[in-house]
Amino acid sequence: MAAVPETHHLSEVEVTPMHAPIAALVECGDVRTITDKTVEAVRRAFLDHLVILIRGQQLTVPELLAFGRRFGELTPAAPVHQGQKPREFPELAVISNVVENGVAIGGLGDGEAVWHTDSCFNEVPPSASILHALEIPPSGGDTGFSNMYLALETLAPELRRAVHGRTIKHDQRYTSGGQLRPGYTGAEDIRATPGPRHPVVRQHPETGCSALYLGRRPHAHVTDFPLAESEALLDALWAHATKAEFTWHHQWRVGDILIWDNRCAMHRRDAFDPQSRRIMRRTQCKGSPVVEADAKSFTPHPRGHQNFQGDKKC
Repeated sequence: MAAVPETHHLSEVEVTPMHAPIAALVECGDVRTITDKTVEAVRRAFLDHLVILIRGQQLTVPELLAFGRRFGELTPAAPVHQGQKPREFPELAVISNVVENGVAIGGLGDGEAVWHTDSCFNEVPPSASILHALEIPPSGGDTGFSNMYLALETLAPELRRAVHGRTIKHDQRYTSGGQLRPGYTGAEDIRATPGPRHPVVRQHPETGCSALYLGRRPHAHVTDFPLAESEALLDALWAHATKAEFTWHHQWRVGDILIWDNRCAMHRRDAFDPQSRRIMRRTQCKGSPVVEADAKSFTPHPRGHQNFQGDKKC
């Protein structure tokens, strides 16, 4: 892959691609006061780089949600536990291991969160996730991202043929941390689990480019495949899609905001010391139905292309 491009300017925004095949640092000032023109430049960087990092933001919940709405309609967050009371801010999710008065204030705890795409178990998954760091542990809890445009572009021909026209059934029961969601029970046969079917290769509705769309590995099933063949194909796809050469890992600082594109990027989280505190706030933008792309004659994305220079479009 070619050398990572230097910092470039988009309107009032400075964009510095990471030394990785995904993600960029975006400097845009205080997100509470940015102009529509700046928001559009930030959005362009988001589409170009799949993941953007904005540092040094101290936001209240209403301010975070107001910033999120600059990028589109927000979606209600899933409940953290059974019987959860109505929340003051339905579009806000707290990601935390902190327990107060015997009750967890958020979800996902302190364990590892495996590679996944947010809310792939919904018929219409979110387009973007916006995560803001309030408290972070001294070590651990890093978040990794993988470029699904590049994963598709470099997929072996036999695998590309195998996924052509295929769909995956995405299990609704479990979180990316492995916990059962409120209201669900386990099932022995993964083919019988509840969840939508999405194409393995999707077309991005804004860039027009093609990306692998795997969701999450546990409890997934390739539609109309015998179980053993489904498992073998998924194992091969996941082994490829999570290769180190497609990834970037972020070490959090308080005040960081990460915005990632769920339509073309997967992510994971490292475990951390349960005695440490980690508090993050997340909101998500409404997406659109997942549309199949042609796995045989796909449209590549510049960020996955070896000649990427930061200003090309599909």
